[in-house]
Amino acid sequence: MIQVSQALSIISENSCKMPIKKIKVHKSLGFILAETIYSPIDMPPFRQSSMDGYAFSFSELNQFDIVGVSQAGNFSNEQIKKNQAIRIFTGAYVPDCLDTVVMQEHTQRNEQTITIIKKPNALTNVRSKGEQIKKEELVLEKDTLITPAAIGFLACLGITEINVYKKPKVAIVVTGNELVKAGKKLGKGKIFESNSVMLKVALQGVGINKIKTFSVKDNLKNTKKTLQNCLSKFDVVLVSGGISVGDYDFVKEALLYNGVEELFYTINQKPGKPLFFGKKDKTIVFALPGNPASALSCFYIYVHLALKKTMGFDSVHLNKIKRKIKTPFQNTTGKSLFLKGFYNDESVTVLESQSSAMLNTFATANGLIYMPYNTELVAENEEVTVIPIN
Repeated sequence: MIQVSQALSIISENSCKMPIKKIKVHKSLGFILAETIYSPIDMPPFRQSSMDGYAFSFSELNQFDIVGVSQAGNFSNEQIKKNQAIRIFTGAYVPDCLDTVVMQEHTQRNEQTITIIKKPNALTNVRSKGEQIKKEELVLEKDTLITPAAIGFLACLGITEINVYKKPKVAIVVTGNELVKAGKKLGKGKIFESNSVMLKVALQGVGINKIKTFSVKDNLKNTKKTLQNCLSKFDVVLVSGGISVGDYDFVKEALLYNGVEELFYTINQKPGKPLFFGKKDKTIVFALPGNPASALSCFYIYVHLALKKTMGFDSVHLNKIKRKIKTPFQNTTGKSLFLKGFYNDESVTVLESQSSAMLNTFATANGLIYMPYNTELVAENEEVTVIPIN
């Protein structure tokens, strides 16, 4: 049995970035960039008006004849004299012979003549060529998370495809004879299966959508066969249940039978002690406890880390913050604890129903309070570590 810090180190060392693929920019949201990108053009690619108004060559004159119009995407008249101006609109081309734009609100127009009643400074309201970015300047560095703004920026530079790290395909394998799908009749001794739904949503929250769920009875033969299939087709395999030491817990035996290397099994923590982490070739495997609160706690602390590393993220751990605990808490277990809690800007409260089988307070918790195995007592108003989860 190992400590939490050891488990995190082993997972980090054995979780590698996925292969690189080329993807359309408009489909790249949430991916990590696998290349450094430089601008293929100046942006804007021409001198551009930032206002609706009139463009002119700055001088002592205040009255100009209107000799043309420049609207976004359409202008032809380049021959403009000192006493002449053009009607211009936001985003439109500013001819080289003109250098200033006056807002239309600061002019009076009489047919084809304008008088400037509030004169701007020279060069006002004209965006220079390459003002935002110049050709061959850095656009985005490798390992950048692609956001909606990043997609917009790439698109405005005419970039249609980029190289990103693939996101893993994930299999969820749920074990247990007692499990019934929600919506079905609940027979005697049966419970509704919730872990696959919970884990699938948690995966989607990390940005993973290629997920397939498998159900297997507590039977060694079927468990071996299902895991063999998953190990050959998926990048990450999450097994729910069947990993403890009961007579019908076959998951560890089936994993080892299928050539999975055991990297650790059991952690000195509560909840989630019977956690298995292993690897076969490039496929990583987590066998999570079957109790829902244990499974979700292990997902946040351990699986989340591995997934972020495979996706190419530099920052892979959930954030940690400090809060003052509202009531004293004693740890007599000798284990590291992950307690469901609710925090605000100043303090954190330990919620009721800390059982590994209970999700009722987990559903309202917004953080996990981490108490190391060697901390026996936390006094009221003492600072503790909180891991935000929502």
